Amino acid sequence: MPNPTAAMIVIGDEILSGRTRDSNMHHLAGQLTSVGIDLKEVRVVGDEHGTIIAAVQQLAKVYDSVFTSGGIGPTHDDITADCIAAAFNKYIDVRDDARAILAEHYAKSGTELNEARLRMARIPDDATLIDNPVSAAPGFKLENVHVMAGVPAVFEAMVASVLPTLTGGAPLISRTLRIDRGEGDIAGPLGQVARDYPALSIGSYPFQKDGKYGAHIVIRGNDAAAIDAAIGALEKIFL
Repeated sequence: MPNPTAAMIVIGDEILSGRTRDSNMHHLAGQLTSVGIDLKEVRVVGDEHGTIIAAVQQLAKVYDSVFTSGGIGPTHDDITADCIAAAFNKYIDVRDDARAILAEHYAKSGTELNEARLRMARIPDDATLIDNPVSAAPGFKLENVHVMAGVPAVFEAMVASVLPTLTGGAPLISRTLRIDRGEGDIAGPLGQVARDYPALSIGSYPFQKDGKYGAHIVIRGNDAAAIDAAIGALEKIFL
């Protein structure tokens, strides 16, 4: 039985402009892999209503789960919550349970829960909250879309909250074989091994060191015995 599938939407002009380097995709991919959920697609989109809405609607139809990062803060350009609501035709406003979480958090530090901060309590109808143990402002899940913060520490905490609620499959196993030959020399036999083991993902990642060419062959799959057999076939040819 194939593993559940997922997609991610990274939201923010700062990512597309190069001002901010995204680390959330790397973290999410590793966490999903560990529980047997295959991350199949990642899109990076700007802070534009139409683009976000279209991406959410398209990906939510194709994959079992969708994860977003970014755009749920207190400023005017934090438009993700509104876009998710629009994507599923849901009403959105400040919700009492989210307001209570923020009120308790800011009361502890003597900080005013002003209009800007209250924006983070705007949750679409029928959504369930995602816990945020770092800065309190919750994410939320609507249908199969998990909406989370862009700040890496908060995103990672939200992923930890969400992960136990997901149904996974067989964790992905990965093994690497180093071959000290150029890709042009190994391409033919490597292609044959890939055809012999169609259930495995076999990738070649070339390198150059001390004037010599080589490649790291990475084999991924859910069947440890098949991976071992493919590695053995390559070792017999090249080592």
